[in-house]
Amino acid sequence: MSVCSLYRVTMPCSCSESHLGSCRKQLMFCVSRGKARRRAWTRVSCSAETRTVVIGLAADSGCGKSTFMRRLTSVLGGVAEPPRGCNAYSNTLVGDATTVICLDDYHALDREGRKEKCVTALDPKANNFDLMYEQVRALKSGVAVEKPVYNHVTGRLDPPELIRPPNILFIEGLHPLFDPRIRSLLDFSIYLDISNEVKFAWKIQRDMAERGESLESIKASIKARKSDFDMYIDPQKQFADVVIEVLPTRLIPDKSATEVLRVRLVMREGVKHFTPVYLFDEGSTISWTPCGGKLSCSYPGIRFFYGPDTYFSDEASVLEMDGQFDRLDELIYVESHLSNLSTKYYGEVTQQMLKHADFPGSNDGTGLFQTIIGLKIRQLYEQIIAGDSSHGLKREQLRRCLRLSPV
Repeated sequence: MSVCSLYRVTMPCSCSESHLGSCRKQLMFCVSRGKARRRAWTRVSCSAETRTVVIGLAADSGCGKSTFMRRLTSVLGGVAEPPRGCNAYSNTLVGDATTVICLDDYHALDREGRKEKCVTALDPKANNFDLMYEQVRALKSGVAVEKPVYNHVTGRLDPPELIRPPNILFIEGLHPLFDPRIRSLLDFSIYLDISNEVKFAWKIQRDMAERGESLESIKASIKARKSDFDMYIDPQKQFADVVIEVLPTRLIPDKSATEVLRVRLVMREGVKHFTPVYLFDEGSTISWTPCGGKLSCSYPGIRFFYGPDTYFSDEASVLEMDGQFDRLDELIYVESHLSNLSTKYYGEVTQQMLKHADFPGSNDGTGLFQTIIGLKIRQLYEQIIAGDSSHGLKREQLRRCLRLSPV
């Protein structure tokens, strides 16, 4: 009885297609062990030379994930748009080097099904983690998938759409860090931690203006989801490499004020391919009020903080901004005092912020820290790919791999 083992290697490809870099042929060959050994291989598909890097972004509904994704994809190249010729209600965004998948597409129950079973979309029982894991793993391995589509208008599952492996795959939604299998596929992870006061204000602004919901229905929805959020979503932040906390300002005596925000960038120490940003002097504890001749600040002003901290027992660095900018072009003054920004030229953070001055949060720490994380992810991707290239199969190893001759 013979035993068949499956191998896959890549060879130079002469095909006319070019996906996100130089194209390669994937060859799959089978070696049978036994009395009759023979070698055979066939071309399976064309794929990019480099593997897909996977980034997870976790947050509750209405916490600014969409704006964050627009900033990230802009830093990484091009404008993210729905796949061409796809479902008009697709949740996927495709940029020059990125694809963003909304994990709502892996709802196992549609809106009516959730009502019948009395569960929210936050409950793991309402989501298909097996399919989520298999498809993210396939994309990371360079294999295209037929991904389901959850229609937020009808509340039903639409026919699937074809997703091809990008350079960088973002999976964003309620549960990217919930399942340990999926966490193991992530090269980097982010959690948006929005305080209850700010989340309530944002949700009212979005749902009343964009979805026509009443204040009463919004309050009821938040109340109905609170226990599931505390049980299934909030604990995911302990697994994140970076956490962006959005809180009410401390610059205004009224503790309920949410029109001005205090934003904290919590960066775990020791994360591979990630160096924490610091203000003035790495490892120091610094409080800085930059308002003056070089930075216009109307009431209540701006205050920065930087220093070491612990986060779920892990060492971390924290960069905090409280307040908002009056003029974005003056951000260059703040940028010049920050280090480890992973910029490619002086003023790149300021340029990116000015480019999207109309995005929510562009005058406070949410936009600033989201932009910085985008630059860090770009560097992380470049370092991962450089490492893959230096540790890949050498030509002689490949030749030996293919010299599996019959007995």
